[in-house]
Amino acid sequence: MPFKIIQNFDSSFTLEPQAKETLFNLLQAESFIQQICQQSKSGKVEFTQLLFQPVPYSLSTPKGMPAEFEPYNASDEYVIINVPPNFMFNAKIFQPSRLCAIYKKCG
Repeated sequence: MPFKIIQNFDSSFTLEPQAKETLFNLLQAESFIQQICQQSKSGKVEFTQLLFQPVPYSLSTPKGMPAEFEPYNASDEYVIINVPPNFMFNAKIFQPSRLCAIYKKCG
């Protein structure tokens, strides 16, 4: 089966204010923050309120993320996670179907 090469992928999205508030509350919940700290072996993390939609791998997006977010991926000071599907469902976010969130290590 041949691969389909995607030249341009629009990764922009807009969240409804209520959906965004619900999602941000879930992503900042203390129990979830503790899970991220355990997984990242970090003393403390803080949600940066930065979200992005994963993009198909290409020559211009070799990390599967919009180019403007690649510095966060390259830095040891940040953790990038996939937003859990149940968070997306609870916030009633169905488009885009996947999001990633960026956390800053604070200790």
